[in-house]
Amino acid sequence: MVFTTNLTGYQEVFTDPSYLGQIVVMTAPMIGNYGINDEDLESTRPQVNGVVVRELSRAHSSWRAGGALDDWLARRNVPVLEGVDTRKLTRHIRSAGAMRGIVAEGSEPSPQVKAALEASPHMEGQDLASQATVSGERLVGDPGARHHVVAYDFGMKENILRVFTSLNCRVTVVPAATPAARVRELKPDGLFLSNGPGDPAAVEYALPVIRELTEGGLPTFGICLGHQLIGLAFGGETVKLPYGHRGGNHPVRDLETGRVLITSQNHGFAVRGTGKDVPGAKSLEVTHRNLNDDTVEGLKHRELPISAVQYHPEASPGPHDARTHFHEFLQALDSQ
Repeated sequence: MVFTTNLTGYQEVFTDPSYLGQIVVMTAPMIGNYGINDEDLESTRPQVNGVVVRELSRAHSSWRAGGALDDWLARRNVPVLEGVDTRKLTRHIRSAGAMRGIVAEGSEPSPQVKAALEASPHMEGQDLASQATVSGERLVGDPGARHHVVAYDFGMKENILRVFTSLNCRVTVVPAATPAARVRELKPDGLFLSNGPGDPAAVEYALPVIRELTEGGLPTFGICLGHQLIGLAFGGETVKLPYGHRGGNHPVRDLETGRVLITSQNHGFAVRGTGKDVPGAKSLEVTHRNLNDDTVEGLKHRELPISAVQYHPEASPGPHDARTHFHEFLQALDSQ
C-alpha cells in the first residue's frame, strides 16, 4: 500500500505499470471529478490492485471525458474504498513505511483476510518488470523518422512513446529480457531503458545486457527503473525507501546548474549515492538530488553518452520542467 500526492492525473496513476499490484491511497480529497478518457491512459488497463479515496465523484465534467471513473473501475474489477481519511492514512504510511495491505469487506479483518495478508509477498526481491513488459516487439512512430530508438519495456508508460514520436523518433519497443545481440540487429541510434515496477535488484538479467550495449558507445537514456538499472549495471547499489516518492510536486536540484525542477515521481527504490559519487560505480556521477530527502535523482557516465533520471520528464499531466532531458538525449544521438 502506497500513497500519491497527485491532485490530477488519477487515470494516469491507475494505468501506470509502475503501480502494478499496489493499493494506491489518493491524498487529494475528491477523485473522479473530470471523468476518464482513452487518450491519457498510460497502458491498456488498470495496473493497481485497489484504490483508496476520501470521496469518489459520481458526477464528472470535462469536454474530453468519455465516461465516469467509478464505472470504469467497476467494469475492470478494481475495488475502491471510499470515505477514508486518506491524509491521516498517509501520515501513518509515512511513519510506518509502505506496507502490504488488503481491501476487504467488514469492520474487522477476518482470520482468512489476516492469513491472505501474511501470505502476500514483500516488494523486496520481486521481479515485476517481467510481468509488466510487452510479450513481443512493437514498432511505434513514423518509419521515416530521423532517429531510431530501441526501448526496453520494463513497464513503460505510453506517454514516453508519445514524446519520442513527437520529437521525430521511431521506437522499437522490446521485452525486458531481450538479448543484446537482438538490439544490435535492430541498429538503433540510441537505447532507452524504461520505468517499471518492483525491486530493481531482482532484474539482474538486464544488467549484463546494459553493460554490453552501452560500453560500445551507444547513447543511452534511462527513466525511473531504467535509472536504477544503470546504477546497478556499473557497480552501484539500490535501497528501498521507507515510503517512496509518488506525486507531481517533488523538488529536484540540478547539481551542475543549481536549477530546481518540480518533478513527477513514482518509485519505492533509489540508487545509493554520497555527494556526487555512487559507491562501487566510479564511472558514474550524480547529477541531480531530491531536495526533500537528498536521495539520488540523476546519473551520468563520466565518459560514455549515458544519462538517467529517477523522476518522469515525460510527466502527464505534468509538471513539464524536466522535458528537456529528451532533447539532451536527442543531442547525444545527433553527435554520433
